Amino acid sequence: MATKSDLFGGAPRRAAAPKPAAKTGPAEYSAASIEVLEGLEPVRRRPGMYIGGTDEAAMHHLFAEVLDNAMDEAVAGHATFIEVTLETDGWLSVSDNGRGIPVGPHPKMKDKSALEVVMTVLHAGGKFDSGAYQTSGGLHGVGVSVVNALSEKLEVEVATGGQLYRQEFSRGLPLGKLVELGRIANRRGTKVRFKPDAQIFGAQAHWKPARLFRMSRSKAYLFGGVEIRWRCDPALIDAGSDIPAEAVLRFPGGLKDYLAREIQGKESVTDQPFVGKVTREGGHGSLEWAVAWLADDDGFVHSYCNTIPTPDGGTHEAGFRSALTKALRDHADRIGQAKRAKDVTADDLMGQSAAMISVFIREPEFQGQNKSRLMTVEASRIVESAVRDAFDHWLAGAPSQANKLLDFAIERAEERLRRRAEKDVARKTATRKLRLPGKLVDCTNNSTEGSELFIVEGDSAGGSAKEARNRATQAVLPLRGKILNVASATKDKLHANQQLADLTQALGCGLGAHYREEDLRYGKVIVMTDADVDGAHIASLLITFFYRQMPRLIEGGHLYLAQPPLYKLTQGAKTVYARDNEHREELERTELTGKGKIEVNRFKGLGEMSAAQLKETTMDPTKRTLLKVVLAGEEREETADCVERLMGNKPEARFAFIQETAAFAAELVDI
Repeated sequence: MATKSDLFGGAPRRAAAPKPAAKTGPAEYSAASIEVLEGLEPVRRRPGMYIGGTDEAAMHHLFAEVLDNAMDEAVAGHATFIEVTLETDGWLSVSDNGRGIPVGPHPKMKDKSALEVVMTVLHAGGKFDSGAYQTSGGLHGVGVSVVNALSEKLEVEVATGGQLYRQEFSRGLPLGKLVELGRIANRRGTKVRFKPDAQIFGAQAHWKPARLFRMSRSKAYLFGGVEIRWRCDPALIDAGSDIPAEAVLRFPGGLKDYLAREIQGKESVTDQPFVGKVTREGGHGSLEWAVAWLADDDGFVHSYCNTIPTPDGGTHEAGFRSALTKALRDHADRIGQAKRAKDVTADDLMGQSAAMISVFIREPEFQGQNKSRLMTVEASRIVESAVRDAFDHWLAGAPSQANKLLDFAIERAEERLRRRAEKDVARKTATRKLRLPGKLVDCTNNSTEGSELFIVEGDSAGGSAKEARNRATQAVLPLRGKILNVASATKDKLHANQQLADLTQALGCGLGAHYREEDLRYGKVIVMTDADVDGAHIASLLITFFYRQMPRLIEGGHLYLAQPPLYKLTQGAKTVYARDNEHREELERTELTGKGKIEVNRFKGLGEMSAAQLKETTMDPTKRTLLKVVLAGEEREETADCVERLMGNKPEARFAFIQETAAFAAELVDI
C-alpha cells in the first residue's frame, strides 16, 4: 500500500526556518498594479484555463486541436486525407490536403500574414463566420494558437496556389516572417509539426503512441469520407503492443463499424443494432447514430459534435434518449402492451445500451474550453425529431426484435421497482444472473479476493470514478447525498431506504444476523467522499451503517476510507497534492522550492477532479493511501458508547459532547 508521503510529494523533510521578512506597510494598489498580458502569454501563464491542466491528457489535447482543424477541412469537403506522423525525438506532425491556411496579408494587421495571425492571436480563425465552414469543431478560435504557445517549437507549411510557404515559431513567438519556398507541384494543404514544451509539461512527458492512434482512428470512424494515414517510429511502440507502425484508417461504414468493433464478442439483446444517418445540405443538422443493447455488460454512450468528443454528454444525448424512449412506448401502445410499459424510463432502456451518436451543427455552444458538453438547445430538437421517426420504422419493420427490446426494458423497469420493496437481498448464486442494483457499475472479476467496491457521493463523482477505475477489479456505486442515519432510524425506515437496499444488494452478504462472509462480493469496501466537512459527515453515516448492520464486515478487515486530496499545488511543471491545510503548508516549504508562483487549486469535490487525477491520487493501488477501519478489542465498549452518543436519537448527548470538546475544537481552528 502506498504511503501518504509517496502520494503527496515524497518523503517529508524538515526545511530550515525562513528568516522573517522585514515588516513593511500594506502594498500600494495603484494603476501600476494592473498587469496586462499580451499575445499568448496568458496561455503559458495559465495553461489549465485552455487545455485543462499540464498532465499527460492535457498534452495530448494539443494533438486533438490540430487534428480537429484538419478534420474540419475534410468535413467541409476540401480534404480527402490526413497524415499523422510521430517521430522519435518527440515531434508530431499533422498534415492535410485541404485549402491551406491563408497566407496573404491580414486586412487589419497588414504587417502580418493571415497565417501568423492565426498562429499567434487568440480568438483568431475562420470559423466564427459560417461562410468559411458550414460546421466545424474549432469554434472557440483558440485551438492552434494555444498549441503554438505551449510548444517548444512549431513549424507550419502551407501549399496553396502552386507555392509552398513556411514559418517557424517558438513558445508562441515567430522566429521570422513567413517565407516563400518556391513552386511545388501536386501538393496542397497545411502541415503543422510541433514539439510540446518541457517547461510546461515536464521533461518526462512523452507522447503515447497508443493514445494518438486511438484518437486518429476514432476520427476516421466519425467521418467515413476521410482517410487518415498513420505513421509512427517503430522504436516508440511498446513490445507486444498491437499499435501498427503504419496504417491507413478509412471506415466507410462510419459509426456502424465503430460500434461493431467496441462490442465485439459481447451478447446483444437484438440481432442487429439500430443504426442510421441523416445528411443535410450544408451539413447543418446532419447526424449519425448506432446503438445496441448489451445483455450482460456495462453500457456506454460515446457522443460527438462536429467530430469533437463530448464525454459529459449534452443536448444531443438528451434528444437521443428521449427519442428512443418515446418511440418504444408508442410501439408498446400499438401492440397492446402500454400498461406493462408505462413505468419504463430512459434509464431502463439506455442503462445497458452501447450507443454512439455524432451530430454536425453550425456554431455549437460547448461548456468549457475543452468542449466536454454540448449546450446547443437546437441539437436536442434536431436529434429527437430525426431519430424518433427512424426508430419508429425500425421497430415496425422488425417486430420480433422490437418485442425483445421491449421485454428487456420492461424487465429492467420491474426490477427497479422491485428493489424499492426489497428488505434483505440474498446474494445470487453463480448459476443465476446477478441484477445490478441502482447505479452500480460492477467489475469483471468474479472473485471476492482482489475486487473492490468504491462507494462515492453523487453522480458527478461517480462519473469520474467510473472513468478512473480498473474495470477488472474496481466497482463503483454512486449514492445520492447523505444516507439515512441508522443509529436513530426505525427498522421500517431502514428497510424502506432505497440507497441502503442498493448498497446491501451490491455487497450481497446480508445484514445483521443474516450476514454471510462467504457471500461478500468484494474484498475491499472503500468509502470515497469529498475531502471536506460534508464528505466527512457522509463517511461517518456510512461507517455507522456498517458498524450497526454489518459489524462482521469491519471485523473481517474489509472496510476502508479513501484519502482524496483537498488541494492541487502546481509550480511550473511540478504538481503535488495536499490532504489538508497543514499538509499544503508543509509541501510549499519542502517540495515547491523552485522559482515561479505556486498555483493552488482547491477541489470542491471529487466530481471536480479529472479521471486521471482521481486515479493517480485516490484509486490507483500503487499510489493511493487507504485508512483501514478497525474495531480494537479493548475499546469496543467505548466505541459502542461513542456511536450511540454521537449518532443516536438523543440530541442532549450530542449537545453535551459539543460542550465538553468546544475548547479542543477552538484550539484546532486557532480561535
